[in-house]
Amino acid sequence: MGSTGDKISGKVNEMAGKAKKAAGKATGNREMQAKGGMQEAKGKAQVASGKVKDKLKGAVDRL
Repeated sequence: MGSTGDKISGKVNEMAGKAKKAAGKATGNREMQAKGGMQEAKGKAQVASGKVKDKLKGAVDRL
């Protein structure tokens, strides 16, 4: 996946994870809270991966 795709997927996962975590907290469902936290972390990693790809591409383009 390209850098833009990684960043978009990452933001979607972050938002969905935050929503799941909040729903789990509101209902007292610890499993949902944990799954939401994991999904949010996955999203943050995807966004970071997209940013790294952008920097690498920029460095290669300058060569």
